[in-house]
Amino acid sequence: MAYAKFTPEMKKTYTILAPNMLPIHFHLLIRILEQFGYHVVLLESTSRTVVEEGLKNVHNDTCYPALLVVGQFMEALKSGKYDVDHTALLITQTGGGCRASNYIHLLRKCVAEQFPNVPVISLNFAGLEKDSSLELTPALCIKMVYAVLYADMLMTLFNQCRPYELNEGESQQVLDAWQEKLPKLFESSKYLSAEKIYAQILKDFAAIPRSKKPKIKVGIIGEIYVKYSPLANNHLEDFLISEGCEPVVPTLLEFVLYCAANTETNSHLYDYKNFKTLAFGLGYKFLHSKQVQMIKAIKKHGEFTPPHDFEDLRRAADKYISQGVSMGEGWMITAEMAVLAETGTENIICTQPFGCLPNHIVAKGMARTIKNAYPNANIVAIDYDPGATRVNQENRIKLMLANARMEQENKV
Repeated sequence: MAYAKFTPEMKKTYTILAPNMLPIHFHLLIRILEQFGYHVVLLESTSRTVVEEGLKNVHNDTCYPALLVVGQFMEALKSGKYDVDHTALLITQTGGGCRASNYIHLLRKCVAEQFPNVPVISLNFAGLEKDSSLELTPALCIKMVYAVLYADMLMTLFNQCRPYELNEGESQQVLDAWQEKLPKLFESSKYLSAEKIYAQILKDFAAIPRSKKPKIKVGIIGEIYVKYSPLANNHLEDFLISEGCEPVVPTLLEFVLYCAANTETNSHLYDYKNFKTLAFGLGYKFLHSKQVQMIKAIKKHGEFTPPHDFEDLRRAADKYISQGVSMGEGWMITAEMAVLAETGTENIICTQPFGCLPNHIVAKGMARTIKNAYPNANIVAIDYDPGATRVNQENRIKLMLANARMEQENKV
């Protein structure tokens, strides 16, 4: 079957649709892509139609994240909002062995059958889909790295302020202001002044009047799409805040570092070296240095809790699981559970999408091991699939929170 191709000339006249996984990150990333001549629209529909379109267009044994992404694209193409003769789809590929690399082919198949003129573009750093991938210039790559760093900072501080704000909506106002300010900094070299920008962001969030009353911290881990996407996890962060909790969400940079580290780890396990392993090794060192810089800035400010150093995650993983377990989110899920429990976030929700067997093994399969090491760890696995109801998911979380509140009262 022939598929439509996206050529460099098309970016002048084509609208590119992208699925929304991390609202804060993706809004910034598409603004940066616009500076390179691309017109990108972020799809934000969360209607049931997305699931229905996914079920129509892919086999029901396909994993839930793939079903949602395909469904969101197909709903958009059928909506009449876009000229399908001048529309393309953008999807990320991680380079791993699961659907995150391979469901681009599912998408291409159903698009070619119904909208043969719509090309599907790959965004990846692993050299996949070379004849139909987004052109990643060094300038664009550097800007994307800094965009992830700033978005991680915004997400982290927003989640630490919103549950405690005395004036409802003030955290959102600060977030919105920075989401407008940051793209302008990327128009010049000002975005490279990371320490200065971190200090300004920290100052603005710290100025929000907040309650000192402690709240239950709940870590959100699991498969990357479901733990971040409001569409996939039924607005889990909003629900936790409505229940009087503080959501603790790992940064996107952790996953990027995980992908880079795995390439180097595999080269040691299987005794090979090539240009790719060298490049990813250097990339890991650069990205980790930038993570450490952000952590130091937050610690220096003193009012907020920084993300975990990725090297701490690697050390935690080595206690319980091999870093060679790298399919899906692999060892990182086990490590996140351990580090969260170790640093005081004992209540953990593991988001489990249908069809993601590797993550069930390293999450549900390792939960007992983590509980044995940290007896106060309160871990619940929540399944997300086309047939799961939001009510059942939230009831299971409420039961976990009831145990958390009882534990909190006993400590007092």
